[in-house]
Amino acid sequence: MISEDRLAALEAKVQELMDRQAIFDCIKRNSRGNDRFDQELVAGSYHPDGMHELGANRIPGRDYGQHANRSHATIAEVNLHNVTMHTCEILGDVAHTESYVIGLFADKGGQTSRMLAGRYIDRLERRNGEWRIALRRATVEVAMEGRAILPNGKMLPGSGYLKGNRDRSDPSYERPLTTEGGGRW
Repeated sequence: MISEDRLAALEAKVQELMDRQAIFDCIKRNSRGNDRFDQELVAGSYHPDGMHELGANRIPGRDYGQHANRSHATIAEVNLHNVTMHTCEILGDVAHTESYVIGLFADKGGQTSRMLAGRYIDRLERRNGEWRIALRRATVEVAMEGRAILPNGKMLPGSGYLKGNRDRSDPSYERPLTTEGGGRW
């Protein structure tokens, strides 16, 4: 038989693991919303009073999806945010995270592309049992530009890949996922 102390310790560890996963899911949901131009998904990753600090600008989290869509659409035909290394410190109902991010952008016209690398430094809070971003501070620490190949329509061996869409018509929203449909490069 398991002791009450051991059971309590196990329950606390399971809760910590569940919290860590919910926090990381929130951060990834935000990036997915940015890439799919899904303003609802982006706004839902912030608390109603949450803020996104981008350079000298402080943008309410509820408005960040619209801001990001406008900015991304102005400079790029395609964008992908990749969340890589992630650290998380949980202190009760507050979590402090640092997530490295690589943003890839195929510029308008498809001849060039750029990569921005930086970090999301976030404070998340659990309110009403749900983790969301209370404050995000974004850094940009590496910026590179180069020639684009696949997005500009040039044929490569193995081309014909699916092309993502910046809305809910993207294949990632399809349920059940089938081999039908989808635009291609």
